[in-house]
Amino acid sequence: MAQNPEATVVFGVLNETSETESRVALTPDIVTRLKRSGVSSLIEAGAGIAADYTDEDYEKAGAKVTSRDEVLAEADALGFVDRPSAETVAKLKAGQWVIGMLGSFTDADYVAALEKAGLVGIAIEKLPRKLSSAQSMDEMTSQNSVMGYKAAITAADAYGSFLPMMTTAGTIRPAKALVLGAGIAGLQAIGTLKRLGAVVTAYDVRPASQGEVESLGAKFLDLGLDFSKGQGEGGYARALSAEEQAQQQAAVDEKAAGFDIIITTAKVPGRKPPVLLTAAGVKGLKRGAVIVDCAASDLGGNVEGSAVGEQVTEGGVKLIGAPYLASGVATTASNLLS
Repeated sequence: MAQNPEATVVFGVLNETSETESRVALTPDIVTRLKRSGVSSLIEAGAGIAADYTDEDYEKAGAKVTSRDEVLAEADALGFVDRPSAETVAKLKAGQWVIGMLGSFTDADYVAALEKAGLVGIAIEKLPRKLSSAQSMDEMTSQNSVMGYKAAITAADAYGSFLPMMTTAGTIRPAKALVLGAGIAGLQAIGTLKRLGAVVTAYDVRPASQGEVESLGAKFLDLGLDFSKGQGEGGYARALSAEEQAQQQAAVDEKAAGFDIIITTAKVPGRKPPVLLTAAGVKGLKRGAVIVDCAASDLGGNVEGSAVGEQVTEGGVKLIGAPYLASGVATTASNLLS
């Protein structure tokens, strides 16, 4: 299989470009680094174009740009932005490695399908995220960081005023922003909003998050609730009980009315995201307020009534369901993923 006598492993990457996906699983820089380690690369033609990496860039780095069929047939291992579809799995050969976020915690049927096909699944989500030495390899760490950055930029673009205080021709007060969920995406959103000049407040059920929020210069929202066991497995927030969710929703709804921008980032991998802001909370926001729901999906989102895309409520609130934000920064996101 190897393309040259020194190569021992062939790594393949497919073109995953779609309406919502612009990232690529391997960048030319990493092709060069793999080559030094005796790993040659096969790239499907056009795989990196949407992320501003041309076929010529890959060829100069030492990769072979070829057809999808050849990548599937010749690669020893394949890396993915999104896990391969059933159609793609059916074209793979027993013994090939499939590397990516495979949903192994919540989708046993998919894992079983890989096993049945004789494939070796490398589930990146099973890296121990609490270990700093593993985070450079963790797709969720890197991609959620990009998502949080882009969420803040998206909110700033949609908001009809300045984020910082301006005093050039009269005084414009700074925007007040609330970030719900202070994990990797939330912390990046906080930092970006602060750099843009907003007054930022944040909330998370994990007790440890208060210090992280305050270290970025933001305030921690006091809901008067104690979810002292808010830390879940693997560094994720645990799913709250129905009673805890109701208490949290009521408290957030009440506090939300004072903010101009709300960004929600609370995902529970593979499950329906928790509702952090109800329809009543959205209704209580002032006209012109902006909500960016990073957890929006076919299963729902952190905001009641949110859907993928942008909508404006009867009260003039912009509600943006934006699960594909990392793809909107495709060059950097691909580099980190690769």
